[in-house]
Amino acid sequence: MDTLATLGLVGDVAARLQARGWRLATAESCTGGLIAAACTELAGSSLWFDRGVVSYSNEAKTALLDVAPELIEANGAVSESVALAMAEGLLARSKADVAVAVTGVAGPTGGSALKPVGTVWFAWATAAGAHAEVRVFPGDRAAVREATVRHALAGVLARSVPL
Repeated sequence: MDTLATLGLVGDVAARLQARGWRLATAESCTGGLIAAACTELAGSSLWFDRGVVSYSNEAKTALLDVAPELIEANGAVSESVALAMAEGLLARSKADVAVAVTGVAGPTGGSALKPVGTVWFAWATAAGAHAEVRVFPGDRAAVREATVRHALAGVLARSVPL
């Protein structure tokens, strides 16, 4: 991972969250904790980072984030509805003001015609509501995961703009 560029983005996120008095929480599947790791790489992150949950398995999504098993069964773990449920479940179970969730297919296996390798669903949740979007990133597993970390943090930055 391009640590210098990512740390610059994390620094921007940290400054914005601290200016608002907000805290961040992460719910991660395909990144396995890389977003939380990037955040906590920055000294002083305890001032704005609440927690990270790695919910790699469907069972973990249900147990830790209150994602309904029926939702996963109906839509698959890599879906808009599951990403939204992850973010909203984390926001409800944390002291965070903004939560980001990612669920995707980092590869090199696991893709399908509808969800090729590189497909990642993102969701961000605040008290004002939740938003989800999908991206398909090129490259190998490391490239997909790095792009996911950056996009997730950029989304946090966009959602923490003072009103």
